Amino acid sequence: MEKKPKLTAENFKEIKNKEELLLFIKEQKIPFRSVEKELIYEEELRGLQIELVKLQQWVAKNNKRVAIIFEGRDAAGKGGNIRRFMEHLSPRSSRLVALNKPTEVETGQWYFQRYIKELPNPGEIVFFDRSWYNRAVVEPVMGFCSEAQYRKFLVQVPEFEHMLYEDGVIVIKFWLSITKKEQIKRFEARMGNPLKHWKFSPVDKKGQELWDKYTYYKEEMFTKTHTSYCPWTIIKTNSKKIARLEAMRHVLSKFDYIGKEEAMTNLNPDPNIVMRYYRSIIQHD
Repeated sequence: MEKKPKLTAENFKEIKNKEELLLFIKEQKIPFRSVEKELIYEEELRGLQIELVKLQQWVAKNNKRVAIIFEGRDAAGKGGNIRRFMEHLSPRSSRLVALNKPTEVETGQWYFQRYIKELPNPGEIVFFDRSWYNRAVVEPVMGFCSEAQYRKFLVQVPEFEHMLYEDGVIVIKFWLSITKKEQIKRFEARMGNPLKHWKFSPVDKKGQELWDKYTYYKEEMFTKTHTSYCPWTIIKTNSKKIARLEAMRHVLSKFDYIGKEEAMTNLNPDPNIVMRYYRSIIQHD
């Protein structure tokens, strides 16, 4: 009977890094597919994060202002994406914005006012974990704004973003797309993990109940706010890890930064995972 190949303690002593481990698994034809996938993901992630560090240095040196917006249904992976983006960036010229609900004073202000002060300074990359687009989907679905406020927002947001564009602010808008089945699966995983209970809220539960209503407002948002100067980029996120890599590739593909030609990994996003709104008429969320 043919003996199955296996990893031994001696093998691990001889293997010095992930690359050697991956090569050993392939050479020995060891059926460790999940391990192999994880090692490939980690290697791709590292390569892309190196490129993000290069990009940040270029942004700082050239006083560029970059705002990267992550929107999507609850549990679509906004926070996870942002964490991987920022993991090795300098905190001196990168920042996370995740605003709480407006205060009483902010409620009486122009809607965009509290977001304007969070926009990137020269040489800075700012990541928005949700943004002014709360008023496009979450607020009308949950009844947190009036119909008049919602309609006013849809009229004003393209003009607001055009002003940013004309002033040189680079805005990248991601919509992380997740299926209803995958969303409930992630909700259940959160509830089963005491370290993630804080992520689950009554609003999350409502998200499943009001799925179709979310879909309606999401489509309205795309129709009214997808522009040539500030387009929506949709990323399929049923696979969290693939989505993270492809989001990074998309961002990196938008800039001609110093050292890009020396990249040790692919910087072209997969068009089956990453697409502009108009290319994705049929969406799975």
